[in-house]
Formats: sequence, structure tokens, C-alpha cells
Amino acid sequence: MSVYHDEIEIEDFEYDEEDETYYYPCPCGDRFQITKEQLKAGEDVASCPTCSLIIKVIYDMESFLEAEKDDIKSSSSSNHLTACN
Repeated sequence: MSVYHDEIEIEDFEYDEEDETYYYPCPCGDRFQITKEQLKAGEDVASCPTCSLIIKVIYDMESFLEAEKDDIKSSSSSNHLTACN
């Protein structure tokens, strides 16, 4: 059984679109991180690359996947509009 430093909601994380990773500040000065792929796979533990602390990510898998589908739809429709102009 893991001992979590804290439990943090996904909305409190900062998202980096370039590397598709969610970040949250760690007390050591670095940042906890978890990728979008890890979240899609059902993982809910973000780790700090510098220290041994881990946090539990609180998110609703169904809502997360729905938002992902919506992002893909809006992205492809905006690409279509750009291509048509």
C-alpha cells in the first residue's frame, strides 16, 4: 500500500500541451508529474522525479475521456474550417 503525500484534483494541476503532462508543485521544489497517457490508462499516482513523494490524482475517468473526445472533435473541426478557408 502506498502512502500518499496528498490527494490533489486534476483541475489543480498545470497542463503542458507540448509534452501532454500534468504538473503540480512538490514541497522539494520540483514538480509532481503524470502524463495524459498514464491517466487514460487508469493510473492515478503522480510522482516527483527528485524526491520520493507521490500524490494521488483525483479525477473522473469517464469525464476525462469525454473531454479528450471533445478536444479531438473540436480540433478536427477547426482544422477543417482552416483548410476550407
